[in-house]
Amino acid sequence: MRVLDLFSGCGGISLGFQAAGFEIAAAIESDIDAARSHGNNFHLGELAHVKARDITKTKPLALTKELGLPEPAFAFDVIVGGPPCQAFARVGRSKLREVAEHPEAFRHDERARLYLQYVEFVEAYAPLAVLMENVPDMLNHGGHNIAEEVCDVLEVKGYRCAYTILNAAHYGVPQLRERMFLIAYHGDLGIEPTFPPPTHWIAVPPGYDGSRAVALKMLRRNNEGVQASRYVAPPEPTDDLPKAITAQQAIGDLPAIYARALLKKGLLKRGARRFDQPIAYEASGTQSDFLKEMRSWPGFMGGRIISDHVIRYLPRDYALFAILQPGDQYPEAYKRAEACFAAKLDSLGSQAPKPGSNEWKSLRGRIVPPYDPKKFPNKWRKMERDQPSRTLLAHLGKDSYSHIHYDSKQARTISVREAARLQSFPDGFAFSGTMNPALRQIGNAVPPLLSRALATTMATSITGALAQRTAVGA
Repeated sequence: MRVLDLFSGCGGISLGFQAAGFEIAAAIESDIDAARSHGNNFHLGELAHVKARDITKTKPLALTKELGLPEPAFAFDVIVGGPPCQAFARVGRSKLREVAEHPEAFRHDERARLYLQYVEFVEAYAPLAVLMENVPDMLNHGGHNIAEEVCDVLEVKGYRCAYTILNAAHYGVPQLRERMFLIAYHGDLGIEPTFPPPTHWIAVPPGYDGSRAVALKMLRRNNEGVQASRYVAPPEPTDDLPKAITAQQAIGDLPAIYARALLKKGLLKRGARRFDQPIAYEASGTQSDFLKEMRSWPGFMGGRIISDHVIRYLPRDYALFAILQPGDQYPEAYKRAEACFAAKLDSLGSQAPKPGSNEWKSLRGRIVPPYDPKKFPNKWRKMERDQPSRTLLAHLGKDSYSHIHYDSKQARTISVREAARLQSFPDGFAFSGTMNPALRQIGNAVPPLLSRALATTMATSITGALAQRTAVGA
């Protein structure tokens, strides 16, 4: 079955569907680096497929003509994708309010209406099935349930729909990541949408339950006054399943990068991190099933060198990273930095600069981060080695402080390849661009293992329905 991936990013959904036996026929992505990553990984760098496209300026007929595909009604069997989530996420709304000085500015953000383009492509191609992904807040967008609205539109066009919220850690991904998934099947198939059963177990931390509760509170109380009817409760994991994959199981085999030692030797400097310095790597010892899969994914096998195992240049903070405890966030980091600054002043004795002087401020700036701990409590976090990582976000492309490596000896933020592992991208999957664009692509992606679970469920439902129709017809 042929797949069109809208808002494809680098290809997290595509990779999962390809692994489940689908053909990735085309994608639309506006980001240049992400589009190039998708085209290089799924279409061997063919010029027409590495091209970035703006979905608001791309029409279905033009796309199929450009790619040499059949007429729209016969081009694709499945459409997948996730419209950009910034305007749906609560953090995005606050930023938009600051910019527009309007309490409901998020309603007028163009990104919040991109799902309408998604629906336009579904109407043009009339696929057998649809998968839409987004942040849970899509269910509570200013008191408006976007997922329910999409279902309203799709059902008018002949589809049966359902949506839920799944956590990636329940599907073998070494990351606690909650996302909304909407599945729709064409009514002629006679399929009621279902979601894949979990393969792993973990007790999700309370913060995730709280966020889910906020997203779900509009199911029965919303601005439209209509009870949401297509939401289904997610399949719940049981504690007899294998435990969730931990951060150490996911990245503990990768070559160590001792940031402070490299800094001291002058081998870690400011500047763009390109993927042009290969590092020798060979998996050794007992390998977890997760690691084996990351090394042997069909079409994306890991090699004996890795070139994207690169980290940020953060000379002020490496020493602080080393003394943080697992689970520490920015308030703890700030307190420890303040203590280090006080200790430094004590060690200088009478030579210590006067409080408030330029020298005092300069010394403090070399030790203490400048952010207010009350305003940025979640800006930093040191990972726990025995737990899945917390959610990777697109903001990873800007600073990476949300994922400080659990190994205090390495004392650094995670590398590009480590972020890819935590998102369940196999080692042979290559990211276009330098470090920052690659981390942004990874943070934006749907974890391939979760995508594969959804794709497998959908493939089973579709092929079963088609087989039944064939038997009845015979």
